[in-house]
Amino acid sequence: MDLSMLASVLQLALSPKTEERNHAENQLKQFQHAPGYVVGLLQIVVTTNIDISVRQVASIQFKNFVGRHWSTETLIQVPENDMNMVRQNLLEALVHAPPIIRVQVGDGLKTVINHDYPEKWPYLLSNIDTNLKSQDHGRVYGALYALRILTRKYEFKDDEDRKPVYHIIEMTFPTLLTILNYLLSMPNPPIEVADLIKLTCKVFWSSVYLEIPKQLHDPNVFAAWMSCFHRILEMPVPLLGQPADSDQRKSWGWWKVKKWTIQIMNRLYNRFGDPKMSKPENKAFAVMFQKQFSPQFLESHLRLLSVIQQGGYLPDRIINLLLQYVSTSISKSATYQLLKPHLDVLLFEIIFPLMCFNDADHKLWHEDPHEYVRKGYDIIEDMYSSRTAAINFISELLRKRGKDNLQKFLAFIVGVFQRYEAAPSAQKPYRQKDGALLAVGALSDKLKETEPYKSQLEQMLVHHVFPEFSSPVGHLRAKAAWVSGQYAGTSFVNKQNFSVALRSIVAALRDPELPVRVDSVVALRSFVESCKDLDEIRPILPQLLDEFFKLMNEVENEDLVFTLETIVDKFGEEMAPYALGLCQNLAAAFWKCIRSSEGDEEEDDSAALAAVACLRAISTILESVSKLPNLFPQLEPILLPILQRMLSTDGQDIFEELLEIVSYLTYISPTISLDLWSLWPPMVSALEEWAIDFFENILVPLDNYISRSTEHFLSCKEPDYQQSLFKIISRVFADHNFEDNDIEPAPKLIEAVLQNCKGRVDEWVEPYLKISVERLKRTQKGYLKDLLIEVVANALYYNPGLSLSILQRMGATAEVFQTWLTLLQEKKKSGQPAHFRREHDKKVCILGLLSLLPLPAELMPQEVQAGLDQIFKAVLQLLMAYKQQLEESAKKQEDAEEDEELESSGSEHDQWENELEDEDEDNDEADAEKLQRLAAEASAFRRHSEADEDSDDDFTDDEEFQAPIDVVDPFILFADIMQGMSVSDPARFQAYTQLLDPQQQTVANSLAQHAEERRKAIHKHSS
Repeated sequence: MDLSMLASVLQLALSPKTEERNHAENQLKQFQHAPGYVVGLLQIVVTTNIDISVRQVASIQFKNFVGRHWSTETLIQVPENDMNMVRQNLLEALVHAPPIIRVQVGDGLKTVINHDYPEKWPYLLSNIDTNLKSQDHGRVYGALYALRILTRKYEFKDDEDRKPVYHIIEMTFPTLLTILNYLLSMPNPPIEVADLIKLTCKVFWSSVYLEIPKQLHDPNVFAAWMSCFHRILEMPVPLLGQPADSDQRKSWGWWKVKKWTIQIMNRLYNRFGDPKMSKPENKAFAVMFQKQFSPQFLESHLRLLSVIQQGGYLPDRIINLLLQYVSTSISKSATYQLLKPHLDVLLFEIIFPLMCFNDADHKLWHEDPHEYVRKGYDIIEDMYSSRTAAINFISELLRKRGKDNLQKFLAFIVGVFQRYEAAPSAQKPYRQKDGALLAVGALSDKLKETEPYKSQLEQMLVHHVFPEFSSPVGHLRAKAAWVSGQYAGTSFVNKQNFSVALRSIVAALRDPELPVRVDSVVALRSFVESCKDLDEIRPILPQLLDEFFKLMNEVENEDLVFTLETIVDKFGEEMAPYALGLCQNLAAAFWKCIRSSEGDEEEDDSAALAAVACLRAISTILESVSKLPNLFPQLEPILLPILQRMLSTDGQDIFEELLEIVSYLTYISPTISLDLWSLWPPMVSALEEWAIDFFENILVPLDNYISRSTEHFLSCKEPDYQQSLFKIISRVFADHNFEDNDIEPAPKLIEAVLQNCKGRVDEWVEPYLKISVERLKRTQKGYLKDLLIEVVANALYYNPGLSLSILQRMGATAEVFQTWLTLLQEKKKSGQPAHFRREHDKKVCILGLLSLLPLPAELMPQEVQAGLDQIFKAVLQLLMAYKQQLEESAKKQEDAEEDEELESSGSEHDQWENELEDEDEDNDEADAEKLQRLAAEASAFRRHSEADEDSDDDFTDDEEFQAPIDVVDPFILFADIMQGMSVSDPARFQAYTQLLDPQQQTVANSLAQHAEERRKAIHKHSS
């Protein structure tokens, strides 16, 4: 390809004129099909006399083209010669690429490595190794960059897939160690050295993430690496060159080196450093790490943390990682003994200050309260937060070593409370009080179950928490709300104190500060859950809802919606007067969240989560008013726009929540409106194109349409719902890409048609039987086999003569019945039936087989007549199994009701009272033994599960499921068929009964007697 022409087109793609840009883009699309295109892009990327902006565009085009078309399964096939040229020159391009281009070239390299290494690119590693041994800084950097990409390919691989990484380590790690030692010995190293060290650390991280390679089990080799990492932790970060901007400073190269080193040590310590939890082949390594290195690195971590005590700077992420390592040391006896002398300084001069409100909090609170709220409720932020790490350290310390530390730490907190109380208003240590309240709230689970603190909680709340609702400082009012929420479930001796706290929370909903209002709404959830007397809340319910929606208009936060869900769940049908307004507000909030997530990438996650929460809250409201179906037509116009827009690829992330709302509307509404029917096509279209994972969720509304609006399903031709349903079911049956589990809802939908449209869809019996029998031939999973056989059973119950004639034309009669009878006889290792385990499955089989018994001989194929003895005995077997299962279910329900009565009448027993965990090494060993025992049990359970394919728990009947056959009593039907046969066809009746041995005859008689008992019970109930 002509490079100058390609470069000119790339230059034109940068034009400010839309027409010229569009022309360039169209030309580039044409060039994609030409040989040499991808090679030409790479040549432009590395040509230094071409303008850097053109080279940058070329690098982006290169990355995108390789990402889309390097695979052999794409529309555009890259010529093999071009692929070879790229592989031969890509590493060299990475070496020479300037930073602005390197990332794009690296992304291209990643794609090629993932597709081609090692099979099609066996020489890549030797080329990397050659560059590593070069004295040229650029080549070493390029080699490290490529090696990081290469090792990352295997970061999460295990077993056979991981084998190539062993060769990578064997070839490159000795050189890497030499490079790392050289770099660490440089006096006053420039920032470029930090980049090289960081890449080396990343290579090490990817190589050891899942296991320690055998090369590192050599004590001398491993010690050499650990020596380097120890030097990195001990070396001071240069002051010269550190950025002034806080965001740039924490991302500065030398801090990144520290971060990656600490991250490596955390991984080694947590995954490989405990002999008790190690695999046998790694035990020696774990012992070596625990004895030689974990104490040494603990000291380094503590020295780094001491920077906080001295008022120095550490990035939040590094503090978080350091505290993770120190927290891991708590449970190990040897390292805990090393930690003990430092605990006072660590707790009171490092950990506690991290928990206190600080300058950064103050700045964010006042300059961007919305961001303050977002960060406070963002679980991703917690992963990097020094405050969260401090809280986790305190929790772990007092959980594992509470005997040594709980009283001491709480005495310190009480001291903070007392100094705060004694100080004049102008000098009160507000920030320290905030930290003390955070500690008390974070330790709520521990304090609520440990005496003597448990019995002192109410007094603590009254004296030190509730008064802060009136604090002049906003962050203390917020913290008072949060702590109150943590203790809302406390058993208050003076019930008035609960009421005082609840009223304070409600009043705080109107606080002038946004974070206070948000924390108060979230805390309100705990108070609503704990409230024994709803009359405390009932009078102010309209006010609560009003304040709640005002706040939702200000901030997108899923925790706010959780509070609303709790209120709705608690008050149930009492929410009916508010249901319309609630849904209107939630719908408006949903649209606001969607607009935010589409328009602001930074807010995407929180807005998307809030949108999901809005839909969940709507479902909760629909559930709460489910006994008031006349409300639903009023709710439809509010919810339909959401459903009509989002039941598409736009709503993939919220599809399950959307389908739940559709399920409620189609199930509870008095009638299914034409507007609701308009949702059928997009759901089926989604299922056809991408939503197979949601088939089980889509099944529910589709079943509702068929069962609750049968006339429209049968009569409507634009669209033709019957044809639409058959099209999607036949497609999923025929698609070999779908697993058996994926398509289980399909036969259930066929059942819905045959049962709800009995006598009205004769033309569909043959198509459904054909695709079901065909799919049965290649079905492996037992449950899908059952469901496909049940299609046959439902067809027989629908019209036995018609169905048998269809099976005969298909030549499938003998095969289908043989399969059916075989499945009925199969047992699990436990002796339980392997198939048709639900009550509903048995009932469908019974009705299908029963329908054959009175069928005239001329309608019965010879294969069926020959097997009538087996069919009759199978009916008896199924009826007895069904009878036994009904009795067991009734007994379980009775036992459950008795248990509920015992629970409600029994007194509460606090099993954790006076508990303080044992803190010594024996406790560690007990914990380890317990974990190992649980692991062994889990392994045994897995083996059992694999051998005994499916658990019965997976096949319990759905209490909410309703079907037309629910009104049919199979015992009475059996008795009536046999009674009628004895009169109308005594010869056949005698033939059936003579087939039975004495035991089977007894079973038949007992079933007839049971049928009469049920008939009398039904008659008595109806009268």
